Amino acid sequence: MTPLAEIIDNCAYLDDWQDRMSYVIELGRKLPDMPEDKRTSENKVQGCASQVWLVTHASPAASDPILTFEGESDAHIVRGLVAIVLSIFSGQHASDIVKTDAIDLFSRMGLIEYLTAQRANGLRSMIKRIKDEAARQLVA
Repeated sequence: MTPLAEIIDNCAYLDDWQDRMSYVIELGRKLPDMPEDKRTSENKVQGCASQVWLVTHASPAASDPILTFEGESDAHIVRGLVAIVLSIFSGQHASDIVKTDAIDLFSRMGLIEYLTAQRANGLRSMIKRIKDEAARQLVA
């Protein structure tokens, strides 16, 4: 997975929207494929026009577990957005995930304003799913 700091730096370097989208697609190509048995209706993110699946793994820490995520999409750009979302959240404590403003990060990278309404809604659905899972882990 590409580190978030590297993604932010690369997006700052790319002035053109098309170059940024090409970079997002490239990030998606680097995302490992999700095994077929994990592409279930339970793991499917609702609210995305494309098919998106997310799987959450929690460390055994009782009060504030570290969460890691697997994700995949059947659409190139969305798969790249999944890769960025995973870079933002995967490996973080649940309490930090709940506090993270991922939409602001996407905006600062210059990636949010050119997304179609459907893709932006799908992105918000992915982020909500991850934050909801983090909140559930905190009360478990």
